[in-house]
Amino acid sequence: MLAALPALAQQPTPPTTPVAPVTAPATTAPATATAPAAPAPAATLDARLQALKADVIALNRDLLVLEEELLFPASTQLAVFVSMDVGRLFELESVQLKIGDEVVASHLYTPLEVQALHRGGMQRLHLGNLKSGEHELVAVFTGRGPAHGDDRRDYKRGTTLTFEKGTGAKAIELRITDAQAKLQPEFEVKVWP
Repeated sequence: MLAALPALAQQPTPPTTPVAPVTAPATTAPATATAPAAPAPAATLDARLQALKADVIALNRDLLVLEEELLFPASTQLAVFVSMDVGRLFELESVQLKIGDEVVASHLYTPLEVQALHRGGMQRLHLGNLKSGEHELVAVFTGRGPAHGDDRRDYKRGTTLTFEKGTGAKAIELRITDAQAKLQPEFEVKVWP
């Protein structure tokens, strides 16, 4: 077998063609240049996530409106709002609302809520169903009344309204105003058609 090896070594080798060195294509960028391209999928993912959040918020709003329409149909709906006009003679602390003999709402106000009312805000105190017919509404306001000397004393005042509930929705506004001539707060009730 050793004798066969020298015979192999003397066989002619076929001619070879020169091979060009292998280089990377011109479109391939170095590894450091690919780092900025990575945020593009993350940016599209973030945009898709933000769009999904906006869709969820819109659906939630639509669901809330639908729920209100189903729970409080316009034919039986009664809404009661609280507002303040000036309100310097009365520091509102709480409101209790009765319709008939039943307490339907009560609210204890924070200083921020009172400030919002002073700036012209309106608070929905009650939203509920009420059958057609005559009803009596009693609202009791508790707070600190006009100053006598250096201190303001506790103040509790009520207002009553007898109203007719028809087949449509009814809105009632409980409004606290200052009567400058009397130096006392006044509590008005306004029925919206």
